Amino acid sequence: MDKRDEIIELQYQLIDQLASRNFTNIYQDFWGYPPKPAQEGDAPSGETPPQENAQATSSPDAPAGNEEIPKEKIEDLLAELDEYIGLEAIKDEVRDLINLIKINRLRREHDLPTPDLSLHMVFAGNPGTGKTMMARLMARVYHSLDILSKGHLVEVDRSGLVAGYVGQTALKTAEVIEKALGGVLFIDEAYALSPEHAESDYGREAIETILKAMEDHRDDLIVIVAGYSELMDHFINSNPGLKSRFNRYLFFEDYTEDEMVEIFKMRCAKSSYHLRDEEAEETLRERLRFERKSEDFGNARGVRNLFEKILVAQSNRLAESEEITKEMLMELTKEDIETA
Repeated sequence: MDKRDEIIELQYQLIDQLASRNFTNIYQDFWGYPPKPAQEGDAPSGETPPQENAQATSSPDAPAGNEEIPKEKIEDLLAELDEYIGLEAIKDEVRDLINLIKINRLRREHDLPTPDLSLHMVFAGNPGTGKTMMARLMARVYHSLDILSKGHLVEVDRSGLVAGYVGQTALKTAEVIEKALGGVLFIDEAYALSPEHAESDYGREAIETILKAMEDHRDDLIVIVAGYSELMDHFINSNPGLKSRFNRYLFFEDYTEDEMVEIFKMRCAKSSYHLRDEEAEETLRERLRFERKSEDFGNARGVRNLFEKILVAQSNRLAESEEITKEMLMELTKEDIETA
């Protein structure tokens, strides 16, 4: 076994130790997603639960068939919300909505009139700002408040809704809607369903099918659409039905430098790594400042990608060492960050 293989073997041992501590896996927590206690039947840490298909994917909490997800206490969900890094404006919006739903429910219990609430939402913001994470939480919140019967999330984009021939799109979209009943249908990059200068595009058929389902299943289906802010404005205004049904907008701001450093440190802590010293942290900050100038920087996704590159740099550095200790395996240096 050469030095590089030895390092990889030692890192796998660390990963096995982490698995025994029930840490959430990377796709759940790179936004600053707080740890969730393991449940009986959960996939082992580090494994992604299987998905039904590549176009329409369910959340890790999605029910199998008609199985209902256990209802959670709203207090526990609010506590989880508070643990998220950043997203302060979003947290306030979610709390306001929860309070509004609670009071409306009390008014009904006292036979008082209540206005009809549109709980469908538009999530606008750049990639990696936590939109999918928040949609998953909202599904659980709506389930806790008895708005939804199951509380799962089905995530889809244009490719999961639109077919290549006339008449097939409605059927394909209806199948996705059927999976989402009782939960949240989350449509990422929803603006792709209504491209500019494409009057005959099949995406419009998908939109009409979704609008009809929102009316037919208004008591047990929530639709959340997401994407870039300007493009989402065009999408909502492209159809009068969309404009009337989506009146709740949440804007996800880019993470600040401090928040991204905090996300990086959380990523390190959950994988048993740490920055060696203040010099390494300052180098990390400089790197993040540089990365943020790029138009395609992905916020928390960018932090995750940088973290993975730094681990590669660390592995290459350790491969040159004669003796490797546990502390060396856990330590990320200024040089690792610069090399990445």
